[in-house]
Amino acid sequence: MTHPTQPPPILIAGATASGKSALALALAEACGGVVINADSMQVYTELPILTAQPTADEQTRAPHRLYGHVPAREAYSTGRYVEDVRAVLAEIATTGQRPIIVGGTGLYFKALLEGLSPVPPIPPEIRARVRAECADLAHRVDRYAVFQLLCERDNAMASRLEVNDLQRITRALEVMEATGKSLNEWQCEQGTPLLDATTAIKLRIDRPRAELRARCDQRFNQMMASGALDEVRSLLNQNLSTELPAMRALGVAPLAAFLRGGTTREVAITQAKLATGQYIKRQETWLKRNMISWNGIRAQQMDNLQTIVDAIVRG
Repeated sequence: MTHPTQPPPILIAGATASGKSALALALAEACGGVVINADSMQVYTELPILTAQPTADEQTRAPHRLYGHVPAREAYSTGRYVEDVRAVLAEIATTGQRPIIVGGTGLYFKALLEGLSPVPPIPPEIRARVRAECADLAHRVDRYAVFQLLCERDNAMASRLEVNDLQRITRALEVMEATGKSLNEWQCEQGTPLLDATTAIKLRIDRPRAELRARCDQRFNQMMASGALDEVRSLLNQNLSTELPAMRALGVAPLAAFLRGGTTREVAITQAKLATGQYIKRQETWLKRNMISWNGIRAQQMDNLQTIVDAIVRG
């Protein structure tokens, strides 16, 4: 839980390009807050442009934490995220600074407010063996073969996962192998929340989907003008596994295909924008299903951030 003398945290969720970061920064400046990242892709060091991390100027206007602190070669987990937030909260607990947690990764908010399931640590030898087997099967046959393996061993978990989500499928298989119990069963066991859901201010930004897509398209054009291709080129130079989360960040795959000569620049940009539109749809589905009780902020209200900030600061 947060320190008893620390102001209640402000949580800001919403789809990509909804204006979350701008609101978080305005609030941080108004109340002496610290902006804490809750986006699973903005943690990666090598992708500040493509993941729309706060600019250097924005980071001088208010303290920001958990942005760009993880190398792309690592697979960042929700469990590690919770521990990182715990450390940040402990750091600012005695300063009077207000935590402002902002992002579009719903699972991060869920973990902070509800706790993580108590899955036992997976022995390194089992993790290495299962991951090697899954990678080999995906290479020799395809990803669907790995999904079929999960269907045979843990159908309950398979029913919850996407066929192509090799990372989570592998995780489910290693948990079943190590514990003899489905990850689905483990996740039904409640963990200990880090934040008090009854005192936290929970905000959800709602914009029409067409508006979100237009904002994303415009932002991607700006990313291209700001050096997004150079980011992807540097990432490719590391020869990382395509299964790493950072390699699945929006825009990486199509821009990588262009750099390798597999497509044109125009097609790559179109594909990146389409993928972002599909991601927005998935985010909205998650938000509506899991954050219906949060305080909604409409697009028209976002046109005047100061009014929102004043209302929140006054309490």
